[in-house]
Amino acid sequence: MNIIVAICSLITLAYVVLMVAYIRGWAQQKEFRLPVGYEPATFITVIVPARNEQDNIGRCIASILAQNYPPHLFELIVVDDHSEDSTAQIINEFTDTRLRYLNLAHHLPRDKKINAYKKAALGAGISRAKGALIVTTDADCVAPNAWLLHLACIYEQQQPAMIVAPVVFIATGGLCRIFQMIDFMGMQGITAAAHRMKLGNMSNGANLAFSKAAYDQVQGYEGIDHLASGDDYLLMMKISRLPLGKIAYLKSQQATITTLPQPDWVSFLQQRVRWASKSGKYDDKRLTSVLMLVYLFNVSFVVLAIAGFFHQQFWLVAGIMLVIKIIMEGLFMAPIAVFFRRPWTQVYYPFLQPLHIAYITLAGFLGFVGTYSWKDRRVK
Repeated sequence: MNIIVAICSLITLAYVVLMVAYIRGWAQQKEFRLPVGYEPATFITVIVPARNEQDNIGRCIASILAQNYPPHLFELIVVDDHSEDSTAQIINEFTDTRLRYLNLAHHLPRDKKINAYKKAALGAGISRAKGALIVTTDADCVAPNAWLLHLACIYEQQQPAMIVAPVVFIATGGLCRIFQMIDFMGMQGITAAAHRMKLGNMSNGANLAFSKAAYDQVQGYEGIDHLASGDDYLLMMKISRLPLGKIAYLKSQQATITTLPQPDWVSFLQQRVRWASKSGKYDDKRLTSVLMLVYLFNVSFVVLAIAGFFHQQFWLVAGIMLVIKIIMEGLFMAPIAVFFRRPWTQVYYPFLQPLHIAYITLAGFLGFVGTYSWKDRRVK
């Protein structure tokens, strides 16, 4: 019993130290603001891979074409990944000359079996891009009007090889969607804080930018194109190894992409398993150590809950750890929820902790050993 308590105490202490670092990192990651009178000079290519997105692709395209960015300085390439609905028809209804449509099926070797369709779609779009700066987002996303302005400005000011920017879920009702919103805001906060504190880089392909020169220099997705997931993180790791592979984080409400949460618990778990499936591919000891600590901390609650049936003192230990978890994560999440204009979500936060622990434990396990379904495809 004493050994289990001692191990859980050490894990909890390490988790508290991590949360303190995250709290400091988020606070120190200053918001980026456009200089007065800024005029961009960078030509941008936005790439949007789309598969069976008839309900979303129209809004996505409209938000990108409505950017407050010089029309002659950007283009949009939408790559249709074997859609079986009206996605292609909706795309082709737009007459704006800045929009180009690619059918992925026409750009794949017939005799080549692939597993990473999204990487293939992105690669096809990038190979035809005119822009010096490549920007990627997803077909179910909506961009604010000043999105490209902010990306171009930080690119021109800091000359990074890659830019990571925020994403937030659209505020909708229902326990499942509220839970996803809170969880995802936490992930976005960790991305910003970890970047600032040098605790490992993270990214999200729904709001990502990189120089085409850097992409070409690392030969794009070559070497990682056998993996279904990781079009964002694994490319970032390749680029970060370049001599000038600087990764910038763009903290700005005006550059935050909005997207939809998953409609139900099954879809949500499949998404998180897909994300967790990258965990065995991380070539970053800092990030691997952090993820392992977070996973062990959450697994500790499961172990203590089971052990409590044999010695009830374990339930007391679990209760103390839970209070610590709620306090530390609450302190971290409060300013993040304000930044994303979702302060009301914090009312739910303490009550969703058991669900959060269960999902972290299950998704982490399934991501390592299991399979998942995504976009009507079964992936192992």
